[in-house]
Amino acid sequence: MTKTKNVCVAITGASGAVYSIRLIEVLLATGHDVHLSISPSGAQVIDEEMDLSIDLNNFKASDLMLDDVSKAEDSKIRRIQATAGVGTADSNVLSVDAGRVGELHYHHFQDFNAPIASGSFITQGMVVCPCSGTTLSAIAHGAAGNLIQRAAEVHLKERRRLIVVPRETPLSMPHIENMRLVTQAGAVVMPASPGWYHGVTTLRDLVDFMVARICDQLSIDNCLMKRWGAE
Repeated sequence: MTKTKNVCVAITGASGAVYSIRLIEVLLATGHDVHLSISPSGAQVIDEEMDLSIDLNNFKASDLMLDDVSKAEDSKIRRIQATAGVGTADSNVLSVDAGRVGELHYHHFQDFNAPIASGSFITQGMVVCPCSGTTLSAIAHGAAGNLIQRAAEVHLKERRRLIVVPRETPLSMPHIENMRLVTQAGAVVMPASPGWYHGVTTLRDLVDFMVARICDQLSIDNCLMKRWGAE
């Protein structure tokens, strides 16, 4: 059976839009098809933090400056490069030959007819990055009010990898309880708290640390960061 190369990515209304955009870039570069959904609050955060305007009803890859991913290496995302040092061409994200470049598929957050709403659509996993407290709560309690929450629910029930990347501080007791609940249900909770032990010199190093750790959880080979103990 051929290993699926589908990965779901959801962007919701928490700070850290740069993580999700860099993640999508890396997934495409490593030959994975990305099934993307963005909540209205997620689009607002992208606008506030990245100065990128997203039309959720008429989405184009160029909205995230991802329309020029034409080969299996880092693409040039000029906006991110200018603000966070992401998308520069000085290092390849690949540790193996991807063989192909992935495709980006967009699904409206209210479209429950999207393939990712069904467990019969096979994926390698799903990443909610960044994950808002509201989305975390909905996933924890099985209250699927939009496609993002439904897709997360599907990944839990199908026992597929679900990674949630909250970026909230300090944490309230409900936040902590919801993290406990989703962990018990099978999800991986990965707070956006990058390490500093890998030779950090730029913001890109911090962004790539988180993206590398997400890719690790998805069993995707990458060389985005220097590993602990590596020469």
